[in-house]
Amino acid sequence: METNWLRWIAITAIAPIAWGSTYVVTRHLLPPDAALWGAVIRSLPAGILVLLIVRRLPSGSWWWKSLVTGTLTVGGLNVLVYIAAQRLDSSLASTLMSTSAAALMLMSWMLLKQRPRLRAAGGAAVGILGVVVMMEPTTGGVDVWGVVASIGAMLASSLGFVLTARWGKDVPPLTMTGWQLVAGSLVVLPAAVIVEGAPPALDGAAVLGFAYVIVIATAVAYAAWFTGLRRLPGAAVGMVGLLNPVTGVVLGVALAGERFGMPQATGILLVIVGVLLGLVRPRAAGRLLAGRLTAGRLTAGRRAELHGSAATRPRTGRFAGAGARIRGVSPAKAGRPVPNS
Repeated sequence: METNWLRWIAITAIAPIAWGSTYVVTRHLLPPDAALWGAVIRSLPAGILVLLIVRRLPSGSWWWKSLVTGTLTVGGLNVLVYIAAQRLDSSLASTLMSTSAAALMLMSWMLLKQRPRLRAAGGAAVGILGVVVMMEPTTGGVDVWGVVASIGAMLASSLGFVLTARWGKDVPPLTMTGWQLVAGSLVVLPAAVIVEGAPPALDGAAVLGFAYVIVIATAVAYAAWFTGLRRLPGAAVGMVGLLNPVTGVVLGVALAGERFGMPQATGILLVIVGVLLGLVRPRAAGRLLAGRLTAGRLTAGRRAELHGSAATRPRTGRFAGAGARIRGVSPAKAGRPVPNS
């Protein structure tokens, strides 16, 4: 059981790590000032690719459910993130988005009846604090609409993910990925045409960047995330999501030469501690210890049983007769056949 838990955690972690890597890819490879078209180019081909693999379209109520969840997790999320990115520093926007760990925990409690453990809540608090320390958000001249958009993106995506877990128990994660990516892209497409006009021209670097984002950071990442939502509690999935800003900072330092000082090191350490605190299950260690103690008691009891059996087992043969004669008991009563005279 513990091995399965760690396996699903590792699979789920693919998503925030891949999403965190898109910060560097977007900044250095993708065309600027085309966030909405970037969301369409990123999500629509990925959704079509997944649908070609699964070869399954929505049916019945899943037509409107896909539209609702796709709007929350893909379409509306990207539009609100675009507004927040235009009005807020990236550090403050990332800090606000990191509170999705707490939002997923609370919404899973309300909609999925998954009551969070105190340990998970403490881990989420430590992890969010780590993001705040790491990003060093500034509060001077904060744009109110930018804050509203960032919080809206966080709440929309969290609600969409929880609804996906609630409604999608019978839908494979890869199929769910295709439906939501296509539906969400179709929601963003009109906004992209109205706000940004024609699609941006792509050079060789942009093509390579979009290829990575489409396949890895969208198709694979969403499939991994939806797998985690199906296999893990919402609180655990939210904790894993804190790896997103950590990945962005680490790759920014390693590949783009961005600043890395004591606040970043301290923040990353706090996030890691928070994630471990929220994900490690103390009951597993307790079960292991209890199992070992039980095995020890059984072994001791078995030894006592065997010792008692050896002491009370009727003796047969030459030694039984000899022992019986010494004790003054006839060989027949001692379990030895009476020799023929």
